Order: sequence, then structure tokens, then C-alpha cells
Amino acid sequence: MVLVLASGRGERFQASGGSGSKLQALLAGKPVLEHTLDAVRASGLPFHLEDAGHAGMGDSIAAAMRATRDAPGWLILPGDLPLVRPETLRAVAAALQSHAVVVPVYRGQRGHPVGFAIACGPQLSVLEGNQGAAPVLRTWGAMELEADDAGTVTDIDTLDDLAAAERLLAQRAR
Repeated sequence: MVLVLASGRGERFQASGGSGSKLQALLAGKPVLEHTLDAVRASGLPFHLEDAGHAGMGDSIAAAMRATRDAPGWLILPGDLPLVRPETLRAVAAALQSHAVVVPVYRGQRGHPVGFAIACGPQLSVLEGNQGAAPVLRTWGAMELEADDAGTVTDIDTLDDLAAAERLLAQRAR
């Protein structure tokens, strides 16, 4: 189950000069969040969009976990990663068959989605605050999955990030 987190306030985006929600900012004429959801839909994996307001990423993850508690595992994907590829989502999900936690790595940089097997569910469901799933990674460790996907590390936090994503998207189209 892909948990698409879309609850953040986007304060860094607004501080950089952006107006409104970074998830609604246009990237190639379409909202950032729609690009992310398009990739999730194209992966064929089931998903849950967690877009209710929450105090922090941990709270968002816990709420999404409660809504999907019967899933066999979870991929946590922030909604501001519009260039993640469907095949990367499928690869992380497949790696969960033999690892409790899977983190995609692009050119040495850890990215998203981070995959969690069912054994991690109880710990994920009680997260709170801004540190996200970091405590779960510390408990379980993570298998690093090499991914040739810049989209795993291309999040939109500022107007400069949005411009960089626009350039990467244009390069992909060539």
C-alpha cells in the first residue's frame, strides 16, 4: 500500500516566494501532487492519500497507518516527489518480500518511497511529531536499494526546487 502524504503546510515553499500549497504548484501545467499520484496509479499498487491536516509527518504517517492497518506493507511517499517513477515504487514493494525496511538510493542519496513490511506496522501507527519514520528506521535498519531514479530525491520544498523539477521533467521528455 502506497501512503501518499499530502498534509504538510509547505512553509519553506512559501518562505521561498511561492504562493499557496506547494502540492498545488504547477509543474508542466499540472499540480505537483497530481504528478505524484499519476506515478502511483501507473505503478498499479494500491494507495491511500493522507491529506487531512496533521501537526507533523509522524502524525500523518500514523493516521495513514490507521486507515490502512490491514495492508501487507507500506511505501511512504511524500506528495511532493512528482518525478518518482512507477517502476521504482514497484521495485521497493518487491524488495519488502525479503526485507523489513527498504530505502531507495540514487547516487548515494537516500530517497523515497521508504518501504516498510507488516512487522513495522505497530511502531509506524504510533508515530507523532516532525521526525517522520526515523525511529522505525533506527529500530529495524534498512536495506538500501540502488535506484536509477532522480525522482526519489527530487522533492519540492522551494521555488528553486520546482524549477529544477521542471528542467528534469523536460530532460525526460527528450
